[in-house]
Amino acid sequence: MSQAHTPLTIDVALSIGSPDVVTALVIVAVLALYWWCWRRSTLSLGRALLFTILGAGVWLASAVSFIGAYADVLFWVRALQFVLLLLVVPFGLALGMPLTALRDAVGERGRRRIDAALRSRFLRVLTSPPVTSAGVLALPWLIYFTGWYETILRNNVVDVATRLLMVAIGFGYFYTRLQLDPVPRRYPQALSLGITVIETIGDGILGIVIWQGPLIAAGYYASLGRHWGPDMRLDQTIGAGILWILGDVVGLPFLMALFARFRADERVREREEDARIEERHTTMATTDTTSGAAGPTPAHQHQHDEPADTGLWWENDPGLRDRFRR
Repeated sequence: MSQAHTPLTIDVALSIGSPDVVTALVIVAVLALYWWCWRRSTLSLGRALLFTILGAGVWLASAVSFIGAYADVLFWVRALQFVLLLLVVPFGLALGMPLTALRDAVGERGRRRIDAALRSRFLRVLTSPPVTSAGVLALPWLIYFTGWYETILRNNVVDVATRLLMVAIGFGYFYTRLQLDPVPRRYPQALSLGITVIETIGDGILGIVIWQGPLIAAGYYASLGRHWGPDMRLDQTIGAGILWILGDVVGLPFLMALFARFRADERVREREEDARIEERHTTMATTDTTSGAAGPTPAHQHQHDEPADTGLWWENDPGLRDRFRR
């Protein structure tokens, strides 16, 4: 609580730190495992840098920088930490494709075990859209509107465990939504886009409720004796804005990634459909050639097989007609 008597200024924010040893050790272990796997995989360096900087780097900053030092003093700093751990860090980790790196590194037997686990009913249910979306949406509500939030402020063990849980739930969400790694079941990216819109609305409702609602953990914050910075009401209002507005802003890159994945899936489907059309035309051409070799076709049969002239040139072209009928 010593930070309660030290005003948070730019100079202090740039110089102060928080000795969160447990979180730092977890991050180092995750990074070491990832880079060991990456060196044995075919993933690009860009993927590894996204995992390291946007994922592990932001994760570490949220724990040992001024954010970790003042998370128990200012409501808005804790809200900033929550946004980073639930949205930014897991997004960066998922972009690094850690499961692909692990599959590449463990050999054929290890890959079979991973694939078997991915086919299990438990993981199929755990990574389904209702479960992962409910986790990301419900967790902040449970934290802020139960005794959980004040317990986080008063108990360091609960604090560290909750932050690790946030990263795990967030990673599960982005892992199943982006579908860059092998997943138990693939879902259309259009579904992911729709879910994201609903979740954006949910974040807005959470921000409004915290903004307009009663003070959260008022007894704890009053006991700090902080006489600088925003009062408790303004502090909570700023935190609500961070959860609402910043949460939506950091979600924009995710939306862009989802849209890119959506377009990639559409292009794959277009190529598959083009291949089916081409195969059908080839089969028809082969059949016509075979029929021609057997003998001349009566004129009235040709007239019956040909489509009626509708006056639209593209409907009279066989290739374009099939494409527009899709």
